[in-house]
Amino acid sequence: MWDRLAASDPGLLRLTAGLRTVTAIALTLAVLAVLRVPVPHLVAGAMAAMVSTFAVREQQRSKQAVTLALGLPVALVSVSLGALLNQQVVVGDLFFVLLIFCAVYGRRFGDRGTALGLIGFQVYFLSLFVHATTSALPALFGVICVAFACSAAARFVLLPQTPTGTLDRLRRAFRARLAQLLAVQTELLDAGPDDVEKVLDDLRTATARLHETALMIQGRLEDGTSDEAVARLLQRRIADAEIAAERLGLLLLTARSAERTDTLTLHLPGATLPSGGELPVRDEATAALRRDLQALRLLMLRPLGEARGTALAQVRNRLLGYREEENLPKASSAVQDVFRGLGEAARAALGLRTALDGPPDESDDTPATTRSREELDAEDAAIEAREESEAQEAGPTGLKRPTTRAAVQGAVGSALAIAGGELLSSQRWYWAVLTCWIVFLNTASTGEILVKGYRRLVGTVLGVVAGIGLAGLVGHHTWTAFALVLVFVFAMFYTAPLSYTLMSFFVTAMLGLLYTLLNTYSMAVLVLRVEETALGAACGVIAAALVLPIHTDRRTNELLVTVLERLAGVTRAAVDQLSGGSGADLVEQARDLDQALADLRAATQPLTHPVTPLRSRRDTARYVVALLETCAYHGRSLAATAELLPTHPAIAADPRLRGACARIVHNIEAIAAHVENPRAASEIERGSSIASMLEPGTLRTPRYGRVTDRVLRHLQRLDEAVTGLARPLGVAAGADRPKR
Repeated sequence: MWDRLAASDPGLLRLTAGLRTVTAIALTLAVLAVLRVPVPHLVAGAMAAMVSTFAVREQQRSKQAVTLALGLPVALVSVSLGALLNQQVVVGDLFFVLLIFCAVYGRRFGDRGTALGLIGFQVYFLSLFVHATTSALPALFGVICVAFACSAAARFVLLPQTPTGTLDRLRRAFRARLAQLLAVQTELLDAGPDDVEKVLDDLRTATARLHETALMIQGRLEDGTSDEAVARLLQRRIADAEIAAERLGLLLLTARSAERTDTLTLHLPGATLPSGGELPVRDEATAALRRDLQALRLLMLRPLGEARGTALAQVRNRLLGYREEENLPKASSAVQDVFRGLGEAARAALGLRTALDGPPDESDDTPATTRSREELDAEDAAIEAREESEAQEAGPTGLKRPTTRAAVQGAVGSALAIAGGELLSSQRWYWAVLTCWIVFLNTASTGEILVKGYRRLVGTVLGVVAGIGLAGLVGHHTWTAFALVLVFVFAMFYTAPLSYTLMSFFVTAMLGLLYTLLNTYSMAVLVLRVEETALGAACGVIAAALVLPIHTDRRTNELLVTVLERLAGVTRAAVDQLSGGSGADLVEQARDLDQALADLRAATQPLTHPVTPLRSRRDTARYVVALLETCAYHGRSLAATAELLPTHPAIAADPRLRGACARIVHNIEAIAAHVENPRAASEIERGSSIASMLEPGTLRTPRYGRVTDRVLRHLQRLDEAVTGLARPLGVAAGADRPKR
């Protein structure tokens, strides 16, 4: 059950965020209750504790402490201005717009600027919500100071979260999700014709979740490890395990079909096997394959302290033995490929376990296991040596690239929301402003703002229905209402990364309870809440569409060009190294490609949303993203194979690969040029297969034939996927490229 929880919430980040916020609010309410403050101040304290907890996002505790300390004076100034300007309609509205501009503009300065902007805005909103006055300011100052102190206690004492601890939990989540993927692959082995489609969907989901966790680990390696050499080693082992598991799934798909499965089957929703059905023969090899998939899953789940003993060593040795041709069972070539994939996955699991838990017992090693250990040790030494040489060249870097466009759009949208909100209600116009502000957070295009506003409106409507029922049940039971508020706050933060609609539902239901506590609840208030939310979302969309707009097409095209450029870079660098060129940090380049693809996937959500009326456009966007995921998989695999070259005598460089790769890189660059400028005269080149571009004999040499075959297979699939991108993106095909 713990592994399931770790897999469903990588790093327990959502659980920690929810518990920490609830703890801060509960502690604040307890202190204020002892001080016997009135209910409006209890509400203010709860809201201040919530914002001071969730606004601080830095990973290092020292930075969190500094941001929290700076946030307190910002909050005090904000609530003071709110109380002073509460009755000054024009001046107050102008200041609110200016505050929103500054808060959005603060994203330019990274996590700290974002946090201080959030605190300033939300505390000003708090002053409007509780109708703060200048006479009540001393008491509110005390309430806010208590809230910040309780937030600090929850963060640093009661529920501390260190970068090292978070990384450890993320690594456990990666191992759990890897085991889940292996379990789904076992299901694929046994699935009947009627169950194949469901298992395929589960396989895509499990693969995507494993990749998501790998990216999360990538973002926390620097802060969560003792030095950069350890971070690089973990990065490499995580990448190896991910690639090996993904490749094993593709080999299983191929074994299930009568012909080689297109890689797109694993990445495109709705794609099916070429000849779906059962494995050709239900023989001893298939039974052994099922047994070994389950064994690999169990070995992956067991911690090092429990993964000892002769029986487990024998299982590990058997799996690693499949890396030797003489240990493969008698079966079809497709099934034998799966066993080879099992051996490579076991080797990746051994490297991952060693990197995460330390060196295991070596007393029962077979020659095949010893060879795998020696290869891993050689890779570790090469990684450390490269780190030492690169550390001397590393220089300071900065990555705080801001934009004023969102600040201007947010200010204009908020001004519209204030004007419209005042027409709807002179008392609660700020709900429209809050919605307008929120839809601009973490969005970068008009389409993203439209989708976010739509989700918030749906969640608000559902939350109003729930709030009506809860307000009637709770009545005037103050502490029962506060207990439910804590439940909803936890649910809000736990579901926020999963569903913005659910988060909006819990927010609105919580606000219904707060209105009950303030004795301002009524049906008219909740209906007004829906109206103000719709108005705020509409103002945000109007501002995004008319003021310095970033259209979704423009945003996705920019990100698509970035993905293609990074794909070309990692392909060129990997093949150059496989051809005998100098080494490069290929794993880092591959992860940069993955991050760019994740950004593109998020930006295309407005195009692929189920309610979009442009069905053909939605299908095209999904197809292009799936093709790019296929390209990224083969790029990662090429990078991982190239990095093995310096330490593995079984892999030899082949200078002819560089020529075979030239067409792929040219086509990627041609597509990128066309996306960037549709008027550019860009054409892709077609020609014979990658394997036929090399002289005969390369694939059959006993020294490195199988590995070379794998490299060519990745290049061939990458060539096919890149060529497939040309059609939906409107790139013309030129003449066939002659052989070199």
